[in-house]
Amino acid sequence: MTNFVAAQDGTQIFYRDIGSGRPIVLSHGWPLNSDAWDPQMQFLADAGFRVVAYDRRGHGRSDQPPGGYDMDTFADDLAAVMQALDLRDAVLVGHSMGGGEAVRYVTRHGTDRVAKLVLLGAITPLMGAIDGHPEGVPKAVADGVKQAVLDNRSQLYLDFPTAFFAMGQGDVPHNAGWQMAFWQQGMSGALHAQLACVDQFWGTDFRAEMASITLPTLVVHGSGDDIVPLDTTARRAVEILPNATLVVYEGASHGFPVTHRDRLNADLAAFAYV
Repeated sequence: MTNFVAAQDGTQIFYRDIGSGRPIVLSHGWPLNSDAWDPQMQFLADAGFRVVAYDRRGHGRSDQPPGGYDMDTFADDLAAVMQALDLRDAVLVGHSMGGGEAVRYVTRHGTDRVAKLVLLGAITPLMGAIDGHPEGVPKAVADGVKQAVLDNRSQLYLDFPTAFFAMGQGDVPHNAGWQMAFWQQGMSGALHAQLACVDQFWGTDFRAEMASITLPTLVVHGSGDDIVPLDTTARRAVEILPNATLVVYEGASHGFPVTHRDRLNADLAAFAYV
């Protein structure tokens, strides 16, 4: 079995598909790939769900075309996976940048195949300090990330996990395995794709479209997230989404799907069962 789906432009999108039952579809953050969902996939499959995770174009095992690195195309790639695997009544889960991808899928492709939405540490409704949103993350931060990718992304992906997981803070240990996995996933992607994605996760404005999403939506965010700030994103998201519930993990970092895996796995299963 070849685990690839052809996108509209022919780009081959890699996916993993395990378990049976109601589908839970997982969209990863930047600059990672579907391996980032290892803490969730087997647990949810064992809990009675069909779990699908895919590598965003330009990342992991998917093709690395020269273009197509925008939210509309990412949503279309996700739609290709949903259609090819004939996923229905699905719970769509997005972490960080993947949250934006999930939102754009719903507003662009509708809810025929999706029953519920989960946004984890997501960039929605707007992460960046663009016009009319001065409280967002300054553009200088995004520009600094892009420069670090250009200068020495290998070193960036060794260093960034410390902040991503808040290692050494509170009861979160320094963990070489987390660091190595982050580095490996980051380096498996294409530099040009990762650069383009920084602009997408920093500057895409989902505010208007999110008001139209009536799906039951679970929004989970860490209060200690220094990458995608809680007040700028999750708290605003639940003000816009008509049918959303916010759960804050006190002290948790951006990487809480790993650091708080047991709590998150239980929350995801409970939300998907209903």
